[in-house]
Amino acid sequence: MDNLTHSLTGVLLARTGLARRVPFGTALAVGAANFGDIDIITGAESWICYLHYHRGFTHSLVWLPLVAAAPLPLWWLLARRRGPVPRALWLHAYLISFIAALTHPLLDLLNVYGIRLWTPFSGRWFHLDLLFIVDLWVWAILLVCTLGPMLARLVYSEIGARGASGRAMAWLGLAAFAAVIGLRALLHEQALAQLNSRVYAGEPPRRVLASPSPANPWKWTGIVETRSAWRLVPVELGRPFDPEAGSAFYKPAIERFRPIIAATGTGRVFLDFSQAQSWSVTPAPDPEGATLVRITDLRFGHPEDNAFVAEFLIDPSGRVLREEFSFGGRRAGKR
Repeated sequence: MDNLTHSLTGVLLARTGLARRVPFGTALAVGAANFGDIDIITGAESWICYLHYHRGFTHSLVWLPLVAAAPLPLWWLLARRRGPVPRALWLHAYLISFIAALTHPLLDLLNVYGIRLWTPFSGRWFHLDLLFIVDLWVWAILLVCTLGPMLARLVYSEIGARGASGRAMAWLGLAAFAAVIGLRALLHEQALAQLNSRVYAGEPPRRVLASPSPANPWKWTGIVETRSAWRLVPVELGRPFDPEAGSAFYKPAIERFRPIIAATGTGRVFLDFSQAQSWSVTPAPDPEGATLVRITDLRFGHPEDNAFVAEFLIDPSGRVLREEFSFGGRRAGKR
């Protein structure tokens, strides 16, 4: 999920009473709820390095006790300004950090990008495909329940009355968030059932995925693999479904190129990450006889404007002359 969602979740958790009597408890909850994304610093090396490490160690349930402890030194530097920090306060602060840090992988599990929950014991990617990375309904719920009590306190201060703590709104916001997830899960199952119930150009589906939209819970993008092609098919629950709508991307012969690409650093990381691989194999203009292989992940859109693209220039002897990975339009490569 996006960092605004992580931050607002941390704020509401703190307001439930979790951070009561802990100095800077809300700041600690927000920091811990976002700390998993510190792995973005690996992007300083390269974007393929970022892809390799993102949502791994810092998002793993195995390493969660250590990840939850990481924000505590900074919290201590702030808390000690208000007086001594006894052991009981440390334990309470760690509880806040642990619960807030736990929400990070659980929320990231909900979208199509995926997460490696069991690093280092397993590199398997898990993804529930229930929420878009930025979900507008979730934003609305969390913002209303976060800002509502703040605005109410401003009004109460003007009239000299005592404002509410915001605890009830915090519980309401978290419950509404859970309800949105439940609704999305129900609609996701309906979308998958619809996709699995049809044939596509005479071929039954081998595998289907349903990718959510950011605003309309009833609107999904079906990603369908058949024997000869991948398809992106629009799905709008409650309306007639046309399995021939959308776009088809036919599978080229890749038997020669897959082991070559899998032996490269870029190929190894990208093939492990991507769950719906669309391959394009075309002759390269230079050098003579070379082949350009382009791989995209259809979970992130049409191949022409995909956010995740790996390209490989391979000469006739099978040597990789160039490997590049593009993340959100930013390129990094080796020659």
